[in-house]
Amino acid sequence: MNTKVILLVLGLLAGGLTGYVTRPESAEINLPGLNIQITGEGRAESGGKLTSDQWQHIGIFAAIGAIIGLGLGFVVGGGRRI
Repeated sequence: MNTKVILLVLGLLAGGLTGYVTRPESAEINLPGLNIQITGEGRAESGGKLTSDQWQHIGIFAAIGAIIGLGLGFVVGGGRRI
């Protein structure tokens, strides 16, 4: 398999796992030009159902992990074509 694809998948999984473990009950992310508010029902560590906001949190972390993994794939692969 291609190194870029492997690192992309590993980054996606690592980001998703990180997002799941760190899902907040309520959080707000403020960046210039971008405001994201994430709130959930109950405590995040209660093991209950995930809310749509918590899924959004997990998805954001998974996307960031995938981007980092793909970037590492290009660095490790020497920038060769896919």
